[in-house]
Amino acid sequence: MTIPEEFNDIRPYTPEELPAVYQELIADEEFKAVMAKVMPDVPFEMLAKQLLQCKTNLEFQKALVYPLLKSLVAKCGKGMEMNADSLTDRDKHHTFISNHRDIVLDSALLSVLLVDNGFDTTVEIAIGDNLLIRPWIKKIVRINKSFIVQRALTMRQMLQASATMSRYMHFAINHKNENIWMAQREGRAKDSNDLTQDSILKMLAMGGEGDIIDRLKDMNIVPLSISYEFDPCDYLKAKEFQQKRDNPDFKKSQQDDLDNMSIGIYGFKGHIHYHTAPCINEWLDTIDRSTPKTEIFGMIAKHIDKGIHSNYMLYPCNYIAMDELTGSDSSDKYTAEDKAFFEKYLAGQIAKIDLPNKDEAFLRERILTMYANPAINKAKAL
Repeated sequence: MTIPEEFNDIRPYTPEELPAVYQELIADEEFKAVMAKVMPDVPFEMLAKQLLQCKTNLEFQKALVYPLLKSLVAKCGKGMEMNADSLTDRDKHHTFISNHRDIVLDSALLSVLLVDNGFDTTVEIAIGDNLLIRPWIKKIVRINKSFIVQRALTMRQMLQASATMSRYMHFAINHKNENIWMAQREGRAKDSNDLTQDSILKMLAMGGEGDIIDRLKDMNIVPLSISYEFDPCDYLKAKEFQQKRDNPDFKKSQQDDLDNMSIGIYGFKGHIHYHTAPCINEWLDTIDRSTPKTEIFGMIAKHIDKGIHSNYMLYPCNYIAMDELTGSDSSDKYTAEDKAFFEKYLAGQIAKIDLPNKDEAFLRERILTMYANPAINKAKAL
């Protein structure tokens, strides 16, 4: 397949490009060191040989990424499943728009679950170039079917980059027959109040043909709910809330991003559940096409939010946090043992926060809010 040159800087590698990229990775000492930590029981020579045998991006995912993630979930979770009953047409390829909890795993685990549920391919992933802080990381993500979202641009450059990315996504769905994953907003919702940004939908509508409705229908958008029982980065997010409260100019460092990625991957997540809402195409046809553009984007964002919120899987910790913050009574949803466990968990997470002027009451409220918001939003959606 011929891929237009305008996508060369952002698209995943093609199968033809893989052998040369593999050789660059194999020669990269930093990559070797990382692999020794990630796969300590596998000699690098064996890993390199396996890498060179993968002829396509999907083969790479199935041979190397899939078993690694399965092993990871077994160590760091209490089971994982996906309810994709709403997707009755398995021949159609979709744009999954989801809430965003974990920098790396949200999209990675979706690919695992699509394989487990019999879909013919995984997802191409939108990833910000601010996370590609090492040459080997950029290579790995492009092998792993990621396309690059360029962040640090002027307003004019950003518009051009968004239009190019939108055209690429339409191309990926309609010509490469790929699925796509993207977060409903730029960056993670640190307080778990998951709301779709209109700007995401405006970007998707830059590519394709016809009016806004036609262009978005072309993407076969599916709202996707991701529910982790526990967020291993909850204390890092709370810490960042206090840092920004105490210093409005605070900015995370590259090391902070690396810490969030590492702890998000290897930290304990409890049970994991993914749940698709129906593709929104039929609903899009109910919109009056003469509605002003800004209203259309707002209506679609709310519809996606409802699809995400109504399909959360809620755990005892969500109900406990909601009850403590709002005074509600969901005590039929958890036991005294659940509450004692969550109290101990909270104390342990807050103890990990290393700030000189640590405000424990504020930090506790922030973590409780992260766990309460899914329960609050699901109640509103239903």
